[in-house]
Amino acid sequence: MRIIITGGGTGGHVYPAIATADALRATGTNPEILFVGTKSGLEADLVPKAGYELTTIVVSGVERRLSFKALKAFATMAVGGWQAAAVLRRFRPDVVIGTGGYVCGPVVFLAHFFGLPTLILEQNVIPGVTNRLLGRFVDAVAVTYDASRRYFPARTRILVTGNPIRREITQVDRETGCRNLGINPESKVVYAVGGSVGAQKLNEAMVAVMQAYHGRRDISIVHVTGRDKYAATLARLQEIGIDIQSAGNIIVKPYLYNVADAYAAADLVVCRAGGITLSEVTAVGRPAVLVPYPYATNNHQFFNARHLEQEGAAVLLTDDALNGTALLDTVGGLLADAGRLAAMREQSKRLGRPDAGDRIASLALTLRSQRARR
Repeated sequence: MRIIITGGGTGGHVYPAIATADALRATGTNPEILFVGTKSGLEADLVPKAGYELTTIVVSGVERRLSFKALKAFATMAVGGWQAAAVLRRFRPDVVIGTGGYVCGPVVFLAHFFGLPTLILEQNVIPGVTNRLLGRFVDAVAVTYDASRRYFPARTRILVTGNPIRREITQVDRETGCRNLGINPESKVVYAVGGSVGAQKLNEAMVAVMQAYHGRRDISIVHVTGRDKYAATLARLQEIGIDIQSAGNIIVKPYLYNVADAYAAADLVVCRAGGITLSEVTAVGRPAVLVPYPYATNNHQFFNARHLEQEGAAVLLTDDALNGTALLDTVGGLLADAGRLAAMREQSKRLGRPDAGDRIASLALTLRSQRARR
């Protein structure tokens, strides 16, 4: 069986693609998997590191007004379409799966045009432009939230599978996570992270939280700043007299590779509201304070966060309302209310779909079998 997986640009598209490939490998069908992406996206780095073959094409977003830039983008699209067609003819896939980003457009559409089974994944409540367009043609759409159904044509085959995540996220228990991080397992643990590159405003607000709780035995904090924001955060802590080495209950990292340990240890997560992050948070059933990135396309992080808040799994704190006082009040109120934290934990766990990768792999195999019977 040969499968093409296409998606790229950001981690929100690449990580689900890799998780899907891993799930397909775990089916025991020994699939031959080819990734199609771009040279400039994160896939160029992450896919080969994950052990998969990547071929690249050129793609470009299209402006909605006529200009030289728009004409150049159309020319790029034409070249990318020709390259995508060449890849499809050469590799002859049984199924083509798109996980989002501009690169999906020509690959998935041409696969449909060639009569190949096609499947796209949607990580957010509000789909991006590419997926909305592809939803008119593909054989199936795998969504993370039931609320996404309204953005696709009624005739589209839609399945709520969840968003595939790395398997190791759910494979660490709390005791192990605390031990690996050097955290007191008897304390309440706050894990704060602003995404892979960090979030400056969240870092600044977390300084107030760390100032309020430093030295406490009953509360521990793990804060990930982002690599280029780490030095500034440490400098700010030193300015207000906090030595994280002597505090004993504060861990500040520029980046955390063992995120599974942090999720396992956490009683409360403070984070952005991207699709992958929320899929991880709910897969492990953690209450969250969500601060959506305000400049995300279609403001989709806000709608992701609002959905979790409406379901009782999270508290939404908008970026414009975020400051040290507001975050400390929110975090402190939740840590002091064991009953509410427990209820949020249950709702988060209810929303989580740790088996999303297996569901999507099964769907892909089904599409392939249906094609074989035609």
